[in-house]
Amino acid sequence: MNELHLPWLELSVLVPVVGAIIVGRVRQVNIARLLTIAICLITLISTIGEWIDFANLNSFEAHDHWDLLEWLFDHEVFVIDELNAPLLPLAALLCLLTVLSTLRTKQTRFAFHWMLVSEAILLSTLSCRFAWGIVLLSTAAILPMWFEIHERGRSTQVFSFHMGLFVAALFVGQCLVDLGWVFFGGALLTFAGLLRTGIVPLHCWMTDLFEKCSFGNALLFVAPMPGAYLVMRLVLPIAPDWALRSIAVISLITAVYAGGMALVQTEGRRFFCYLFLSHSSLVLVGLELATPIGLTGGLCVWLSVGLALSGFGITLRYVEGRTGRVDLGKYHGLYDNMPTLAAFFLLTGLASIGFPGTVGFIGTELLIEGAVGVYPLVGMAVVVAAALNGIAILQAYFKIFTGVRHEATYCLRSRLPEKIAVLLLTTLIIGGGLFPEWGILSRYHAANELLRHRGSSLAASPTHHTSFPNQPKHGN
Repeated sequence: MNELHLPWLELSVLVPVVGAIIVGRVRQVNIARLLTIAICLITLISTIGEWIDFANLNSFEAHDHWDLLEWLFDHEVFVIDELNAPLLPLAALLCLLTVLSTLRTKQTRFAFHWMLVSEAILLSTLSCRFAWGIVLLSTAAILPMWFEIHERGRSTQVFSFHMGLFVAALFVGQCLVDLGWVFFGGALLTFAGLLRTGIVPLHCWMTDLFEKCSFGNALLFVAPMPGAYLVMRLVLPIAPDWALRSIAVISLITAVYAGGMALVQTEGRRFFCYLFLSHSSLVLVGLELATPIGLTGGLCVWLSVGLALSGFGITLRYVEGRTGRVDLGKYHGLYDNMPTLAAFFLLTGLASIGFPGTVGFIGTELLIEGAVGVYPLVGMAVVVAAALNGIAILQAYFKIFTGVRHEATYCLRSRLPEKIAVLLLTTLIIGGGLFPEWGILSRYHAANELLRHRGSSLAASPTHHTSFPNQPKHGN
């Protein structure tokens, strides 16, 4: 396996871990926020350096230089490859922008140290391709969210019940796969992946999470789509085509259902939750088609939705931080008070549904083409889901920013950190839409390699169906 020039992977994980320890001991909230911004920025630089270093290798996979983790694990446990190379900078960027978007009035309610712990676990998960490593890290990612809900004095029953099912299905499913019971083990792993993604009717925990947790941490828990990553690493290599297409149909039903539910929500957080559920389900539709075009579309939409909808959620969080929980049952007329945020709200919302000229356009087209190539009716349903999402986004825009004139007693315009976040995301969303060639070629190459590895894995002995090919074997 090729080797990176620097230990980027380890830096991107260890920096937030050390930062969480330091920030957790700081009592002044302003200083804690500034330290967290600096730590997130260093982490983002590490992940970008890792991506650039990997791209220059012209290889499907690589591991760290001076791999210190090799002392504890095999050097093929934590790797960067075509699948996770862009996901790591995306996750680090979302963490940085979430901290930047935290208003001073909300700093005392936002757990910066738990956010850094979650970032370290998230980046470790996205860097890992060893099956048991993914299982353990996916379990560990639940703990910061549970502790935050508990510290807020809110009930953890719904979250605990669903995440308990998720962990049980993960552990039992992987044990069965290791023992050679690939069919039953794969079914349980599929159940776990769908539950973590929020497929209907296993979505109640997500609406409960957004209701009881801080908007920022809830957004970071779902926006990078770790459930989709789990499905790609643990389910795709071992599931037959008919099983993958069954998952795609279930995901499509969820996409249409959630799009319809987003239309009728009167509370801002629930609206965003259903909107995200619909888009993340569309990503699973593409990932489970198991065709080059469909998988390329799914991988592209994964990145564009993660970028655009995270920006959409951050904008909604901006509004909520100034006016309180957003009531979509009435008009607020906030455009005159925050025109920059209004324009960004509309841009990110339209980008998430693949509006021409934005980062999601080509990916959505590829997803629809791939779906039509497998089942014509599935392609039509993808269009219906996208249409419902588009109507819901425009309806929310009109409710929040138009209709009446809002009389504010204090300035509601965006601050400098918010303008920086808006400018950065706008550049990425429009730049990715105007110059999509490199990104599409990268995702197409990744799709072909993933399907080739899947074919090799299915042709191998069932005892080796624990992860991608070349994963570390027990006893190494």
